[in-house]
Amino acid sequence: MRYRHQVRPHESAGIFNQLMNEAFSMLKAYAQKMKGTTKSPPAVNASEIIWSWAGAFMGIAIIGCINDFIFSKADQVMLIGSFGASAVLLYGAVKSPLAQPRNLLGGHVLSAIIGVTAYQLCASHLWFASAAAVATAIALMHMTKTLHPPGGATALIAVIGGDKIHNLGYLYVLIPVGCGAVIMLIIALLVNNIPRSRRYPEFWF
Repeated sequence: MRYRHQVRPHESAGIFNQLMNEAFSMLKAYAQKMKGTTKSPPAVNASEIIWSWAGAFMGIAIIGCINDFIFSKADQVMLIGSFGASAVLLYGAVKSPLAQPRNLLGGHVLSAIIGVTAYQLCASHLWFASAAAVATAIALMHMTKTLHPPGGATALIAVIGGDKIHNLGYLYVLIPVGCGAVIMLIIALLVNNIPRSRRYPEFWF
């Protein structure tokens, strides 16, 4: 019969202490990541603030005016919440890779397709459709190099946007999403290149 080593109480305590120390070290290293590594960037100057305001105002205003012309004033189909987030990037962070035309157009359109599909497949379970739409939109934007944070909201709106949005079906991809994104891009090209301190875009494709 082969001899089997029995773990003695003091050995067991030593192994436990070692595991606890390793777990504590990992938890400490994990928490250290939350401290950050740099300071916040300096504040922008008055010119940047003014041009950011002007671009955002014009972009959203024109989409709103088109909405009133095509639809009723009470039926704000063209103005979806994700355009507000896009305005921050397009007019307030013009050099960001996430604000460039490829990301704006691709991110919104692909996310809209994903959102409509998720709703049509899982309309009876909105919590699942919402999670699947946003997560899949992020993954697809990563794969196509079109990451645009407002795209996640575009996908989510397709699921929880109510009857007005749901009744559009895949038309939602073109109106309001595609049409609105193109309008905002045109305004970004016109406004962001007026001041000498600005240049847009950084790249197209």
